[in-house]
Amino acid sequence: MIDLNRAKKAFKEYCSQYNPEDKKIKLKIAHMERTAQVAKNIAQSLNLEQEDIELAELIGLLHDIGRFEQIKQYNTFVDKDSINHGEYGAKVLFEQGKIRDFIEEEKYDEIIKKAIQNHNRGASQIENELTPKELLHTRIIRDADKTDIFYVLMIDDIETCYGKEDFSKEKITDEVYSEFMEEQTINYQKMKNATDTLVAHFAYVFDFNFKYGLQYIKENNYLDKLYKRFNFSNEETEQRIQNVYYMSKKYIEKRLEEE
Repeated sequence: MIDLNRAKKAFKEYCSQYNPEDKKIKLKIAHMERTAQVAKNIAQSLNLEQEDIELAELIGLLHDIGRFEQIKQYNTFVDKDSINHGEYGAKVLFEQGKIRDFIEEEKYDEIIKKAIQNHNRGASQIENELTPKELLHTRIIRDADKTDIFYVLMIDDIETCYGKEDFSKEKITDEVYSEFMEEQTINYQKMKNATDTLVAHFAYVFDFNFKYGLQYIKENNYLDKLYKRFNFSNEETEQRIQNVYYMSKKYIEKRLEEE
């Protein structure tokens, strides 16, 4: 079985080399610890074997390990302006050999690596030739990550989440809005501003694989709370954000009814 106590101790040791007063570092540590628990909950909801439950929790703990150097070097969470944090996380663990600090056995390495590399890709960009086990854990971590991101967007200040405190005068990029209205996750290369990022966060609902995350978002009223955090002076933007909000809620209701 996986020694999660060892992994959690190694995680704390790894994080200790970064500035504990940096709000972004604090945010990311807390996010990774919560995501580990959410991934465990999802695996349990799927009635998986204990081995897979523990593996899901471990992947949740490690999924954003590439973020720390991203913050240190670039002071941003925006991959297109810095590095692909999923790819870099896999590099830290497997090219730099850090994975053995977290888990002694090698038999899970490829599953962990593939899940981390694919957790932040667009739905259409996930590798095609994943094994059933790699795909399962990729789907679990993608859901767990997005579930906790909604929580982060509720508790953290707007500047930390979006890179600026006030973007009330911004407009939504037309291509971003069109992708959302087609029930697609947003291509990060098309995003031009913080308002586009907000739309991308609402679009996360289109990319859930399992019932757990969607049910959690609904029960905690995350879409309502996110929508109410912002006001826009531009009438077109205000109307579009309202459309995004209502369409997101309707989509979750539809998915849960289908389940």
